[in-house]
Amino acid sequence: MYVDPDVSRSVKILVVGHFGVGKTTCIGSISEIEPLQTEEEITEASEGFDDLTGTPNKTTTTVAMDFGRLTLSESLVLYIFGTPGQERFKEMWEELSRGALGALVLVDPQRLHESFPVLDLVESFGLTYAIGVNHFEGATTYPIEEVREALNLPADTPIVGCDVRDQRSSAQALITLVTHLMSLLG
Repeated sequence: MYVDPDVSRSVKILVVGHFGVGKTTCIGSISEIEPLQTEEEITEASEGFDDLTGTPNKTTTTVAMDFGRLTLSESLVLYIFGTPGQERFKEMWEELSRGALGALVLVDPQRLHESFPVLDLVESFGLTYAIGVNHFEGATTYPIEEVREALNLPADTPIVGCDVRDQRSSAQALITLVTHLMSLLG
């Protein structure tokens, strides 16, 4: 599926977060094209590098990036890049952040401590961001303001609950980011 010739603006957006938070699932649920995914089986080679404690049933991991596209209006299309979640791939994050207008930072409220290095990277790359609190089936749901406080986020940082398996929910999280970016651009 090609981009409509009337589209006059394209924006590069990142979907970032720690290992196993739902980045690939988010892009897969929202992309209007077949997403590019670089998922590989987790092997013994990751032992000592990747902490599977919070995701014991995870069998694959992104090794380069994910890519999808979403047309928001007749004139605006988002190019969505997902980063790998492991610290050892942070050079890839740096490359992918070049030219990005902003980032949707996905967090798992059960593993918020894993979000701090992610937020540090996003801020070090100078990206404007919004937070998507991914709801996992069977997990405790926390009020958004409690998550904001736990992450020590400024009051003006947009934060929204989402279920990245659901297209509408993923779209709302991205729209929250885009609305925030547009408000900053005037």
